[in-house]
Parts: sequence; structure tokens; C-alpha cells
Amino acid sequence: MTERRSVSPIAAGLRSRCPRCGDGRLFDGYLKVAARCESCGLELSKTDPGDGPAVFVIFIVGALVVPVAFILEFSGVAFWLNMLISLPLAIGLTLALLPLFKSALIALQFHHKAEEARFDDGPDGSA
Repeated sequence: MTERRSVSPIAAGLRSRCPRCGDGRLFDGYLKVAARCESCGLELSKTDPGDGPAVFVIFIVGALVVPVAFILEFSGVAFWLNMLISLPLAIGLTLALLPLFKSALIALQFHHKAEEARFDDGPDGSA
């Protein structure tokens, strides 16, 4: 039996690496999860962080970009210049943070053995 090293879910997630071995790539492309880890063979195709990464990114980007847009708006900067600064900032931050949060949530799900909820029958046969 081979002994596996412990991989930090946060480190593996932020590096977009396999949550089990920390070596193989997690994504095939920008956000498409690879079918299997190229290093340890872990099946990754069934992982699903759902909408969690998008929610975290929306809150973080909103908290950073909205104050910048308000400051620019109320400081007398032209509307077109405000949009020229705020929109690329929002889009750039979103595109940069989304893969990081998706991979971190996948790694945390693996680490905590999270899976879809199941309703087991009780002792009398009822759910």
C-alpha cells in the first residue's frame, strides 16, 4: 500500500491542481474540469461546485468595483471614462478570480468528502 502525502485543499485549489495529489491539472481549458487527474488518476468529471464560485466572485468584484465606480462618478469624471475604467476592471477581476474560486471549492469538497445529499429510509421505511 502506497502512502499518500497530505495536500492542502487551499494550496491545491489556488494552484488549480488535483485535490488528491496536488500535481495534475484540474482544468482542461479555462473552466472545464478535466475528466481524470493526469498524475494520480482521480476521476474529476463528477465534481460540481455549482454556483458557489460565481457567488463568491460576484460579491468580491462588486465590493471592489462599485466603490471605484461611485468615487469616479461623484468626483466629476466623465461617464465614458468611468465606464472605460470600471467595466474592464470588473471583467478582468471576474475572469481572473473565477478559476481560482472554482478550483478552491472543488479541492475543499474533495477534502471534506462533500457529496450530494441523500435521504435514507428511516427504521419504519419512511424518509
